[in-house]
Amino acid sequence: MDVILYVVPGLVMALAVRMACRVVRCWWRIRGAWDSGLTVEARCLGAYPAGRGGLHHVYEFIAHDGRVIRFEEDGGPATTTEGDYVMVRYTGGRRVVATTQAPSRARRAMTAVGLLAFLGVVALFCAGFLTAYGQASGPYGDLVSGVDRETSVAP
Repeated sequence: MDVILYVVPGLVMALAVRMACRVVRCWWRIRGAWDSGLTVEARCLGAYPAGRGGLHHVYEFIAHDGRVIRFEEDGGPATTTEGDYVMVRYTGGRRVVATTQAPSRARRAMTAVGLLAFLGVVALFCAGFLTAYGQASGPYGDLVSGVDRETSVAP
């Protein structure tokens, strides 16, 4: 039983840290596309329903170096349909990051900070639980849970 009460919070903490890393990486990638200054018109190849009422769009454009780039993006506007042309901001180089989202640094930053704060609270709760459970169970675990504090079971 002790193993489960240590492993589960440890896994939840690891998942929270992994999600926090993904949030930061995504924020930096989108910010890089906004800051690069490269813009081009892209054609919407398709729009498909996504979870929570949003849409998943597939776009294609020709980069400044002549490469044809196809990318997918969630959360696009419902008014963009197949065949529409939209403005795309993207990063140059070997690995292209593109977005059709308009630059909204404050909104994106507040979203990232909110998610990081929530994930931090989850990680702190798990760490507190692990600490409290470790102190409550004592050095011998469940073996001495019925023994009072005056009785010594140490050899």
